[in-house]
Amino acid sequence: MSRMTTFLERLRNIGWRIPVGVLALVVLVSSPWWGPRLLSQFGYFHVRQVEIYGAVYAQPTRIISRMRVDTTMSIWMNLAPVERRVARDPQVRSVAIERKLPGTLVVRLVENAPVALVESSGTTDKPGSGSAMRVVDASGHVLPIDPSRANIDLPVVESADPSVLELLADVKAREPRLFAQISSVRHASRFGAAGSGGKASAPDELDVVLPSVMVRALVGVSAERLADVIPVEADLARRHARVAELDLRFRDQVIARLQ
Repeated sequence: MSRMTTFLERLRNIGWRIPVGVLALVVLVSSPWWGPRLLSQFGYFHVRQVEIYGAVYAQPTRIISRMRVDTTMSIWMNLAPVERRVARDPQVRSVAIERKLPGTLVVRLVENAPVALVESSGTTDKPGSGSAMRVVDASGHVLPIDPSRANIDLPVVESADPSVLELLADVKAREPRLFAQISSVRHASRFGAAGSGGKASAPDELDVVLPSVMVRALVGVSAERLADVIPVEADLARRHARVAELDLRFRDQVIARLQ
């Protein structure tokens, strides 16, 4: 309190003219605990509006519902419990709530970004339906996004495999143009030995399906390495070559197998 008084006296000494009401508000807000507590008694500072930033897929109505605030509350309330309630939403990675005078709470979100659609077998809302698509983030957590209602275009994966989801998250962050082209990623299955009639799984290999070609890669491939197919695919398209697949399994090479 003494520091604030000294600061205000200095402002007066250099000729600044500050309204008494503004000075009083500055002093109260800067007070450790009793200032906001006193201000919360005034209806002028009751919550009138909530502004939400960073919500791409999270529904604002759901965020406001989690906040559990109304117009009888003051913006000078303790915001920590409000932030914790919002942070429990599976769509939210982090949240910070700020005050904007006189009566607005500003919510800034960082969302858990969706990276894939996973087919989930079992009971669904429609009788007779055997499976439904679920939206997941890079950790494999199911997000509260209905793909049938949201405008969302994501690669399809067979399961929430960490190696596949980490790859997709890496590509989305570093190579968004390539991410937008990926229609599916799956662990490779190759035909077995002659006469076996079956397929042998290749657990260390992935099939990355693009609109015009399938890419073979090793598990653990980086986004930068996967992006090596972009100039190769463009060059082959210019030459009107019909490509069966592009192979990234060999170091520093992109092998094109033509049809």
